[in-house]
Amino acid sequence: MFMIAFDNNTLRLWLRENTDFLTGARIQKIQQPTRREFVFTLRNLSETRKFYINITPQFFHVCFMNKENEAKRLLEIPQKPPMFCMQLRKYLENSRIAKVNQPEFERILEFYIETYNEVSEKIYLCLAIELMGKHSNVVLYNYDTNIIVGCAHNVGAEKSREREMAGGLPYVYPTRQSNFWYSGKTCVTNADLSINDNIDNYFADCVYDDKFKKLQERYLQIVKKKLKKVQNSLLKIQKQEVSAEKAQKYRLYGDLIMANLYQNSDFVPTITLYDYENDKTISIDLDETKTLKENANRFYKLYTKAKNANQKVVELVEKLSEEKSYLEQLSYFIESASNMVGLSNVASEIEPEVKVQIDKKASYLPEEIKSENCTIFIGKNNKQNDYIVSKLAKDDDIWFHTKDCAGSHVLLRVDNASDDLILKCAKLAKQYSKGSLSSKVGVIYTFAKYLKKPPKANLGYVTYSNEKEIIVD
Repeated sequence: MFMIAFDNNTLRLWLRENTDFLTGARIQKIQQPTRREFVFTLRNLSETRKFYINITPQFFHVCFMNKENEAKRLLEIPQKPPMFCMQLRKYLENSRIAKVNQPEFERILEFYIETYNEVSEKIYLCLAIELMGKHSNVVLYNYDTNIIVGCAHNVGAEKSREREMAGGLPYVYPTRQSNFWYSGKTCVTNADLSINDNIDNYFADCVYDDKFKKLQERYLQIVKKKLKKVQNSLLKIQKQEVSAEKAQKYRLYGDLIMANLYQNSDFVPTITLYDYENDKTISIDLDETKTLKENANRFYKLYTKAKNANQKVVELVEKLSEEKSYLEQLSYFIESASNMVGLSNVASEIEPEVKVQIDKKASYLPEEIKSENCTIFIGKNNKQNDYIVSKLAKDDDIWFHTKDCAGSHVLLRVDNASDDLILKCAKLAKQYSKGSLSSKVGVIYTFAKYLKKPPKANLGYVTYSNEKEIIVD
């Protein structure tokens, strides 16, 4: 089953199928999860249904949602509703839909509603759901006066000279187009399902895929921005690094001057001495306002300063390198995620305040491959990698990871590991890594007892020792 467009024929068929339920239905609740999505809870004929409106340019449609497809659409109700949602609640909640209509050849669904204003006067309102690509909108207007109460998207004169849309302006139908524009290729439906179910199933998948790809792109942008910042910091620090050779030269100068302190004069601009470490004669520039001993102390201070600076640089480089490795891992897991659950497992590392409804326990459990004599665990994200190292790994288990390449932790639990089994696990480590398409990748492996997780380290980060390396084609 596939669908080309939600045209006026599709709307007409859907409306014919659902007119009986819509006519006389009470609007119990109105929600607006996003700028372009609305959910109306309707009650009629002893049944409650959720009526969904989507006015995004790519996926504009209406339907009644089932629970499975509601979950697919990933609808999260904001704590503070948008202004238009508040208007809809004010005028429409607890009112009944008196009549539904579709103007001829139009992709517009109209709900005519009888309700009361602030002074208890009966008024007639119309909710016009316009399903017209990038011009899609939801408009509430007074049927008696034809004046717009509010709309999902205001349209000013700079966007449309023919049809401005805003509260207080008169409501007019869009300009008539050719019949071809109104009636394109309609949906190809599954004959075993209703029109509504076909629409609901198809567009739920479309909306899910779109939201997944947008979230994936957003997460990648956030991580890559942080990664670029770390890489730039590394370059700057490495440029500022005082070489160890230069630091040792200061120490040597100080030692040579002190060794020849009484054979030379103070307050001279330069001194020539024999460098016994390198078996040659060298000249050392001095501060002629200081004694030889003061010059020696000056070189010792320069040596100490350079040594301390180097130590701080080494520590900072190590910390930034760890952060770089972690962000590369995170980037890989975002790129390799195939669904929203995969992204949900890394969401807390990128946006801690984001809450996604998934099985929290499942997100920590790595993939498990069992055979007669061994078990293999594969981490698919940083949480699972961390779980493998912190909770699952036993001293004699064998840990695998691609060398200098982001990827999954692979853990082998077996009594006696054959060469074939080690090669198999190394291939799995390559398969679940950023180097999966490379011709050759180095995979390191060691016993779990040689793994160490540094204090306050990022999720999934470990250091290792006594490792061996195997090249996987």
